[in-house]
Amino acid sequence: MSNGPLPKRVDPRKLAEREVRIAGQAALEDMPNLCQALADREGEFNVDLQFAVDEQRIRTLTGSATGHVTMTCQRCLESVEVAVEADFNLGVAASEEAAQQLPRSYDPLIVEGEEIELLPVIEEELILSLPHDAYHDDCSIKTSFGEAVTEKNEKPNPFSVLAQLKADNK
Repeated sequence: MSNGPLPKRVDPRKLAEREVRIAGQAALEDMPNLCQALADREGEFNVDLQFAVDEQRIRTLTGSATGHVTMTCQRCLESVEVAVEADFNLGVAASEEAAQQLPRSYDPLIVEGEEIELLPVIEEELILSLPHDAYHDDCSIKTSFGEAVTEKNEKPNPFSVLAQLKADNK
């Protein structure tokens, strides 16, 4: 088992044959595609990867990455910290055709050469694990009428002003 900074490039086929486990940290600042969806580039993920060969002789990469990121709350537009956990279950394939032959239990990891860059693989899995909409559990939004609306309260009826005008005219 390796622990510390993650290697930049690995040969997943050789690591799978030797059943290598790699654990370490991945910095957010080294994942530009992930950072595009975030409000802050600070932080890191704890990564634990296991390379192996399964019963069907398929080379696999399983593991997880956990950490916290800062996103923009979709209710109040302030920063909100979100816990993110990505679980990997990848089957190594040499081509698109070979990837189509993998069992459905594996997501394909196409390795055309000998080595792959490890961080982009982790980054893609983390992007898929981000919540679609991040928000605070307790934030409130001010409506145009100055009323505070929370998730637990009912939303104001946009026609309530018309109902009030109609009642005033009677």
